[in-house]
Amino acid sequence: MSAVAVAPATFARPRKELSVPAGPVPERVAGHPLSLGRDARARLGGAVRALLAVAGLDGASDAVRLAVLVLASRTPSETGMVRIRTSELGRWIGLSASYVASEVLPVLRRSGVVSVDTAEGEYGQDDGLECRVLPLWAAQDVVGHPLNLAKKEYATLLRLLEAVMGPGWTLRDGRVIPAGLIGTRTGRGAATDRLALLLLVLEARETGRVRQCGGTVDTKRGRAAATVARLLGCTASAGERVLERLEDRELVLRVRLRTGSGLASRSRLMLPAVAAAHGRTVADDAQEDRAKASKPEFSDPDVAARASEAPELETESQVSGVPVTDEAGVAEPDVTAALHTDHPYLVTPVIPMQLSRGFSGEGRGGNDDLPDRACVREDQAANGGSTAATTGSPVAGGGPLRGEKLKESPVDERVEQRAAVAGAGGRLKAVGGRKAQQRRVGLPADLRLRVALGPVAWLWERLSGWQQDQVEAAAKAELARLAGLGVAPEGAPRMLADRLTNRLQETGGEALVDKPFPWLVRRGLPQRPACSHRKCDDGVRLDIGDDCENCGNIIHLRRARRARIGADIDRELPGLADGERRRVFEERLREQSVIEAEDLAWRREQARVEQARRDAARAAATERAEAERAAAAAADAVRQALPCEDCGQQRAAGLCERCDHRRQTEALIGQAGLFAAAWSAALTDPGSVAAVAAGVRTAIGDSVAIAWQEFLQITDVSALQANPEAAQDAYAFAALQTAQQAVQECQDTALAMLGQTSEAEAEAWRAYKTEQGRHWFKHNPHGADAIAAAIKAADTARERVAEHLLATRLEQLRELAPRTAGAVIA
Repeated sequence: MSAVAVAPATFARPRKELSVPAGPVPERVAGHPLSLGRDARARLGGAVRALLAVAGLDGASDAVRLAVLVLASRTPSETGMVRIRTSELGRWIGLSASYVASEVLPVLRRSGVVSVDTAEGEYGQDDGLECRVLPLWAAQDVVGHPLNLAKKEYATLLRLLEAVMGPGWTLRDGRVIPAGLIGTRTGRGAATDRLALLLLVLEARETGRVRQCGGTVDTKRGRAAATVARLLGCTASAGERVLERLEDRELVLRVRLRTGSGLASRSRLMLPAVAAAHGRTVADDAQEDRAKASKPEFSDPDVAARASEAPELETESQVSGVPVTDEAGVAEPDVTAALHTDHPYLVTPVIPMQLSRGFSGEGRGGNDDLPDRACVREDQAANGGSTAATTGSPVAGGGPLRGEKLKESPVDERVEQRAAVAGAGGRLKAVGGRKAQQRRVGLPADLRLRVALGPVAWLWERLSGWQQDQVEAAAKAELARLAGLGVAPEGAPRMLADRLTNRLQETGGEALVDKPFPWLVRRGLPQRPACSHRKCDDGVRLDIGDDCENCGNIIHLRRARRARIGADIDRELPGLADGERRRVFEERLREQSVIEAEDLAWRREQARVEQARRDAARAAATERAEAERAAAAAADAVRQALPCEDCGQQRAAGLCERCDHRRQTEALIGQAGLFAAAWSAALTDPGSVAAVAAGVRTAIGDSVAIAWQEFLQITDVSALQANPEAAQDAYAFAALQTAQQAVQECQDTALAMLGQTSEAEAEAWRAYKTEQGRHWFKHNPHGADAIAAAIKAADTARERVAEHLLATRLEQLRELAPRTAGAVIA
């Protein structure tokens, strides 16, 4: 191997440590709440996002969403019940106790996400709270569910929230626990800022850098503001305001990087506290990136890198031959190359030398047309041979004479064009009609795909751009299919990740996968049912996560079949040798398998026939329902065309609105008469009942007249006189409203009068004495609590008896004396 080939590995420059701009660099403390590992960050981030995506929180305020996260972090894994005071919950989300009691708790109750039991305080407010986050509790013991958290994960989430937004406490022994990073932020917008910082911490890497959103964003706001807006689910302008408030508190840094032209084009979104928790810093890293972007190492394109000057390749190349110097260099997808014409940091590939005599230019492969000396093309023999072939380059030796037209192969032309384009602009472009595929170093931005493809991240980096697109599409299709099989949408990514992990264990690890793309699309991602059940995957049910019962049944049946065949052979052909018995056993086993296959094909055919019959029946039922709907629509059209039965108005559907109001008014007057007669008249005397009904009718008529006069005082009388039809409609409606009020008043009066009867009083006294004699009042039966409870029970009993008497008397008026009822209605 030549010195040029080993230069990048031998002379790689070490990374520089970064420094925090404010204050000394803290030492990394083991177990710091903000120093989350990759798995813990993904696990907690998935749980937080699953909670925020619950249907009950759609349209809820950030204070309500943050309150759900706080209650979830304080949830005991054994009982699921959180006990907290309203004021303490308000301190966690940065709002007052009154606001929490009036604006947050009612929304939590209506959402169905949190069950809230309250203990009233001194003034009747919600003071003590017993809350249970229902989705979190329902997901317990559900395999693969993102909310199925272990006890240590609950503890980690609580410590994370304390470090981010803990309000701070003063203990009884005088010790003070300081507030979190944003724990002192209170008032308007505090819940939004706290929620935003928490989501950013869960998205931040060990370096404190937050992966920004991709795609097209508002250039006036910036990609960092769009990232915060997408995390919160708000507009870009609101995300920018939140980001500015966090920057004012020095919790978030937006580092602007300059390109080669000096323009501040790219940006980073960084959290210094997260970087410090991992023992890292951010300022020097940003300064180094600015220096790299503004000052290229090779200003002269004619100067080539020697072995001791080979540039550093910090990450693998996304496209063959075009290295990526740092992940931050492509932090924004829109920026892929520096705005200058200097050559990129390329390592010249090496062609194995056939002859090596130490001459300059023998190992060059970047330009395969460099001669060793000026007269190399002139020292050719007459027969076409080259006398300089032993000392020159093997590529140069076969070239034409000086002055002849240089002919190169299409492959060489494309190689030189690609090298020229990459050297001029730093970006690989399509040459010769072929589209250049750029490989993505990291996993897709979609969180579900990042979780699902996490176990094969190393294989993902080995794929080309086209292969990554195909694998991403296959993963999305598999997630959709898992959701269709009954798997919870939030648990499908974790289940697919477990599948890939198991398949890698079967293979022996990622290092043994020599062809990543075929392995992923044919072996890693597809479902492998071990039986005929559509939810079976390698003997495990996808919807419940347990062993597939159908697979167990199949194994049991196969074992029973083999045992039965063996017993038949021993009974029918005793004394066979082992080899002969094995042959007979295999023949009968094959025959039984053929029979079972034919039976399975017959049953499938029967299932198809039955399915076709059901489809035909369903289609017939649909046609019948359509015909019935059409018939109903036609009948309704005919009914709408009928005139009014009372006044003869055309197209009134048999009864116009005015006549309908009149009929309802007459029915209500009769009902009011029955209510009045039920307590004031003799039920067996038709004259008495009729007299009461007549009095009620007269009273309702007077009320209608009064209501009509009041209506005339507030309306334009001339308009009513000009339109008599409208006046009659208004009068009918006013009469209906008055009759409805009269019926309610007559019913209330009847209940009140019947509640004063001897039957009601006797029942009330019995209920009073019974309640007063309860065993919990036996020590003080005449106390205030006992008397209040007894009075309440007596009133309830009195109302119950009054309702029963009213129903009984109305039934008597309708059934025992039909003439009385007829007189009332007449």
